[in-house]
Amino acid sequence: MDDILRVEDRYYILSTSSLADDRVRVLKYGETFAVFDRRGDIEPFGQGVQGIYHEGTRYLSQWALRLQSERPWLLSSGVKDDNGSLAVDLTNPNLSANGQIYLPHGTLHIARSKFLWKGTHYEQLQLMNYSLSPLRCLMSIQFACDFADIFEVRGTRRERRGERLIDFLNQSKATISYRGLDGVIRRTRIHCSPQPQKITNSEILLDVSLEPKGQQTYYLTVSCDCPAHRPQVIFHHAAASEAARALQEAREDEANIYTANEQFNDWVNRSFVDLHMMITETPQGPYPYAGVPWFSTAFGRDGIITALETMWVKPSLARGVLAFLAHTQATEELPEADAEPGKILHETRKGEMAALKEVPFGSYYGSVDATPLFVMLAGAYFQRTADLAFLKQIWPNIKAALRWIDEFGDRDRDGFVEYCRRSSRGLVHQGWKDSSDAVFHSDGTLAEGPIALCEVQAYVYAAKREAAVIARALGQTKLAEELKDQAASLQQRFEQAFWREELSTYALALDGEKRPCGVRTSNAGHCLFAGIASPERAQRVAHGLLSEDFFTGWGVRTLSSREARYNAMSYHNGSVWPHDNALIARGFSRYGLRQEALKIFTGLLDASLFVDLHRLPELFCGFHRRTGQAPTLYPVACSPQSWAAAAVFLILQACLGVRLQVSPPRVLFRRTVLPASLRQIEIRNLTVGSANVDLLIQTEGDGVDVRLLRKQGNVDIISVK
Repeated sequence: MDDILRVEDRYYILSTSSLADDRVRVLKYGETFAVFDRRGDIEPFGQGVQGIYHEGTRYLSQWALRLQSERPWLLSSGVKDDNGSLAVDLTNPNLSANGQIYLPHGTLHIARSKFLWKGTHYEQLQLMNYSLSPLRCLMSIQFACDFADIFEVRGTRRERRGERLIDFLNQSKATISYRGLDGVIRRTRIHCSPQPQKITNSEILLDVSLEPKGQQTYYLTVSCDCPAHRPQVIFHHAAASEAARALQEAREDEANIYTANEQFNDWVNRSFVDLHMMITETPQGPYPYAGVPWFSTAFGRDGIITALETMWVKPSLARGVLAFLAHTQATEELPEADAEPGKILHETRKGEMAALKEVPFGSYYGSVDATPLFVMLAGAYFQRTADLAFLKQIWPNIKAALRWIDEFGDRDRDGFVEYCRRSSRGLVHQGWKDSSDAVFHSDGTLAEGPIALCEVQAYVYAAKREAAVIARALGQTKLAEELKDQAASLQQRFEQAFWREELSTYALALDGEKRPCGVRTSNAGHCLFAGIASPERAQRVAHGLLSEDFFTGWGVRTLSSREARYNAMSYHNGSVWPHDNALIARGFSRYGLRQEALKIFTGLLDASLFVDLHRLPELFCGFHRRTGQAPTLYPVACSPQSWAAAAVFLILQACLGVRLQVSPPRVLFRRTVLPASLRQIEIRNLTVGSANVDLLIQTEGDGVDVRLLRKQGNVDIISVK
């Protein structure tokens, strides 16, 4: 096309072109995800990320609908409320021949509907002629299959690639095959029904002939075929029914939230359906994959934090996360994977480059915080469910994680957990802020390792306290006391080593020479979340995080604007991350700072009103809020991303001050606060052990009242004002 320009390996579009719309539509099911433009097409321009992917490989890199070589006009486009399918309405532009218009614009209606199910993309193409005359035109779908690894799509160059095999074509099918350097044959199988006029290895040609008010429907499938996954394509409507049924089953065990504020409802509902889309069933149970497009796989840290955020509304997710991470826990030292016995997975990849170890992320363990977070999640899950039988199963994994903390995590035996990568190609920084410039001193000098992050020490503190509770429940009283003592000792040493009086906050980290990185960061808020901070210092940290140099009006920045490396457009040094803010808000609530938590709640609620589909992205830029303007988006942020989607639930929990426990069964609300725009919340199907309740929380004068609407089973509802 004339308005698409290719420069080396990148495609660009003229600003005057109708293609100059970078908003995308995302679908995901299991190990497969798809990124389309708003027309439902896959085009190779811009960031070049559009496509259909399965297990880290792009099976379809172009899928472009054309009418007589012209692009149809977009009428409307949207992902359904349940994220199950994408619906697109198109019409024809003026189509001409020999200078005469033979098909005026708006004559042909094209309705596209598409969804994913078990490794296959299903598309229904419905055509209707609204003219008073018969209509005949050629319609085509141009397609391409590049079989690019996700890391290639991100920009990694490879010296060699595999080979394309002979294409297989018949009257209605095309099979495009590729043998990777890993020896795996991957195939894209394309089928059209009814039979098209012609199908080649790059185009489906449809001869459309419609009487006045006549209709025609085509069904197209694109299947991702590899030895580990042989898709069974079923009839379109049967697949749609199966997908809808699976989605309904996924919602049966979670609480439902309804409010009088429709804008908040939009945020909550979108967050729920995004989580359902991101959750993938593994042999060990459900696991929330991190984010589309770059992180559609299991990440230890992301999965744990997502499970913590949703614990009170969907505890079954935490069990799946714990089971998967216990199953993949490292059992030996593998320096090139940053693996050590007891360490919890950072990420796993299934693509060709991971299999060949061209990237170290097949099973990669370069995360310093996932291991204590794993133990924290186990404790939170036990408190929420009293599922001692499951905790017994993973108790060896918990003990192995604790051993890693004390041995491999603290190599210099100073009582703090540090990281320093062992893999030559692994991550330099191994906390949640893992950019190469994320850890530095006040003058901007990058810190040298091994590095002890403040929030990691807080997670270790919480992990040992949680493990003590589990140990006691398992009858290991001596170990429980030892763990409690270790946590108390760590808290004392932490306050001495990390507190910076002149900054009124905790240092970001200690570098390899044990020098504090005296910079103001959001990491200190995680110390409140984990409970290691003293009450007086927690108040000072909270005050700083809500000051003008941190709080943008939308949320708390990752880094104070007063610091040397502050950049509102950076990934980790001044941006706003929803999950970071959720953990901070929960930390505020832990220390009774409900109004402070409410400020974060209000900022992110307002941000959700401005973003597409009310979907909070992975992060957005940290510019101050400007009247009448939306948050400034970060250009390559994942959207949806699991821990961003789950942020609303933890923030709501922080403001409600709600805590659930099974032994004894009770739902406790402590000093609940609600924003002025949210006067009433109804929570249905909230499970506590074998009990189930519906509750109404509403503002009454200057306070908040909690009412029981329905109760099934034995559970107490307690509200402390």
